[in-house]
Amino acid sequence: MTKQRVLSGVQPTGNLHLGNYLGAIRNWVEIQQEYDNFFCVVDLHAITVPHDAKALADNTLTMAALYLACGIDLECSNIFVQSHVKAHSELTWLLNCITPLNWLERMIQFKEKALKQGENVSVGLLDYPVLMAADILLYDADKVPVGEDQKQHLELTRDIAIRINDKFGKKKEPVLKIPDPLIRKEGARVMSLTDGTKKMSKSDPSELGRINLLDPPDAIKKKIKKCKTDPVKGLAFDDSERPECNNLLTLYQLLSGKTKEEVATECQDMGWGKFKPLLTDTAIAALEPIQNKYQEIMDNRDYLDSVLRVGAAKADDVANATLARVKNALGFLPNL
Repeated sequence: MTKQRVLSGVQPTGNLHLGNYLGAIRNWVEIQQEYDNFFCVVDLHAITVPHDAKALADNTLTMAALYLACGIDLECSNIFVQSHVKAHSELTWLLNCITPLNWLERMIQFKEKALKQGENVSVGLLDYPVLMAADILLYDADKVPVGEDQKQHLELTRDIAIRINDKFGKKKEPVLKIPDPLIRKEGARVMSLTDGTKKMSKSDPSELGRINLLDPPDAIKKKIKKCKTDPVKGLAFDDSERPECNNLLTLYQLLSGKTKEEVATECQDMGWGKFKPLLTDTAIAALEPIQNKYQEIMDNRDYLDSVLRVGAAKADDVANATLARVKNALGFLPNL
């Protein structure tokens, strides 16, 4: 029986942090044996906001190495760089011409980011959900691991695919496969260390809000020591008045591998003075093997280059077949 296909990716902007790892990449690792996986470093998405051109290539390599260091297995998964597969850009243009403008204008993340950028907002920022749709649809993905904040984008992807199938497909021969979300409830939203009501983010100007996967032990210790807490005695999950408490307990639960019930019992009588060192030691221990593996991979650049070269070739074969199918459905003259 053919495995279902999964497609996902992370932007090479800033440092990969615990929110990315616990909310996405660790989930990829845990489910990867069940699926045929395509994991890309989405560098085309990285330039939808002002970026550092000198750092983009290095950040892209770092992200690919971290995929491997976190446990992505090349026996069942394919790692590649988005811009190395030209079909992503070409399909985006074709989808642009089918997607109504008002569908994009209602996207919540565009509204939020556009407010921050003001008059400098780019067309790419408005349009990147269409690029994301192209990423997914090119690989006939059955499932897309997404966080709660990305569900709207996957819904747009489904709407675009349905629109093309309705306009240009045949009843029993759809042009594009309709993907489904693959949402992990536990740890799907890891919150900032400085504000338990906001998601941990690479774009947060304060480094204290996140723990990066490559942070040394001293940095991890400093960030947890300074993280926001409350004066209430005893620690408990799911108290709406204590978002930071819930977030830090969840981090400990996910990093330690313990159940929610085990953590609740262990920590119910603790104060922050005892819990913070416990969380610090757990975080350092959880990240140490990832950091060691990352360094090993970065020290062998030829290996990393070969992984991305083979990955791009495999992705190219699948993506170009889908692109040809879409162009044929839209009525383009085939290459002579």
